[in-house]
Formats: sequence, C-alpha cells, structure tokens
Amino acid sequence: MKTLAIYLMAGRDTPELAEAAVEGGANLVELGFPFSDPLADGPVIRQAAERALAEGMRTAACLECLAETRARVDVPLVPMTYTSLLEAYGYERFTADLEAAGATSLIVADLPSGERPDVRRVHLVAPTSTDERLELAADQTDGWLYLVTVTGTTGAREGLSPTLAGLVSRTRALTDVLLYAGFGISTPEHAQAAAALADGVVVGTRAVEVAAQGPAALRDYTSSLRAAIDAAVPAIID
Repeated sequence: MKTLAIYLMAGRDTPELAEAAVEGGANLVELGFPFSDPLADGPVIRQAAERALAEGMRTAACLECLAETRARVDVPLVPMTYTSLLEAYGYERFTADLEAAGATSLIVADLPSGERPDVRRVHLVAPTSTDERLELAADQTDGWLYLVTVTGTTGAREGLSPTLAGLVSRTRALTDVLLYAGFGISTPEHAQAAAALADGVVVGTRAVEVAAQGPAALRDYTSSLRAAIDAAVPAIID
C-alpha cells in the first residue's frame, strides 16, 4: 500500500483532527511545530502557524499536543519544524522529549543533509539537488526521503509538478530508500499521479485548509485522497 501522509499544524484541535485523518485512510501524520519565520511554507501554513502561536503553541505545548495525538492514533507521527526552535530548546533535549511524547521521527525543513548528523530525521531533497546531495540525504535519512516536487514554498498548484518524475528516476538510481512526494499536492488527481511515481504522498496546504472545516470534512477529504492513491497505476520511468 502506498503511504498517505497528512500534515496538520499543532493546536488544541489537532489530536481529534489527526484521528479523523487516520480514520479517512492516512498512514502517517506530520505535525507542524509553528515557527515565526517558516521559510519553506506558503501563506496557508504560515497563517496556520501564526494562529497556533497566538494560541500559545510553544514547544512545550506542541509536545503535549504530540503526546495527546499519540494517545489517539497508532500511525507514525513526524513533527516538522525549523532549526531555530531546536537551537532555542536544545537539540538533545528536543529529540529526547520528542521520543518521549511519541514521535516516530522528525523533519527539520531548513537543516541540510550533512549538518547535525546526530539529529535523526527525515531528509528533504528537491529537483535542484545534485546526485551527491541525493546520495548523502539517502544515506542519512530516517526511513524515507521527502521529495520536494517543486522549487519554492508549500502551497496548492494547478497540476502535479513535471519535475517529480525526473527526481524519482534520479533518486531511485542511487538508493532503494522509500520516496514520498510532497509540496503542491492538493487534489485526488494530484495524489494519484504522484503515487504512480513515488512510494508515498504528503498533503499539507489543502489538508490544513480542510481541517479548518472540522474533523468530518478532513476525514472525507482524506478518504478521497486514499481512494485515488489506491487506484494509482505504477508509472514506468525510463
């Protein structure tokens, strides 16, 4: 089965939303730990981070949210954040407290492969990554590689990025690690096309938008993505 990962911003309602996403067919939940200057994120996730910070979702509160979410779901939970948060909290303390709260791994959007190899995390690669960078990321990543399908910030696009097929082909030639595609995937059609190429699909911006409508809406949206992914036909990549 192809993996469907749903991104949610940490907040008071997140544990219930995560449960709804899993009921809808999500195999993995990313939890955004809000940061005041999220360079990789587009306006929807930036605004969600601002709302979370206004709610008081600092690191300790995010860890509590993670633990509450873990109590509700039995799928991998992967917090996603930025280096400034880890530096302020302390790298060793942060990773230890994440594990204690039930995190499966970690994504640090602005921590390049090769830096802080002691921090166990999922690494990101992009269409602009060199083969050397792809190999390094694959060697150091925790379980799977996050394929950034576009050059730029998160956000919904009209169609699936045409660069994904080339990135998958180049990466598969270098490693057999699992490849999950994200950034710019918002519709069932996008998800199906991405699943035909990669081992998993990550949906963020649109999931955050739908989550604002409540758990039932998120469950239905996730179900539509799950059905599309399950119907994907594997693509043949030269």
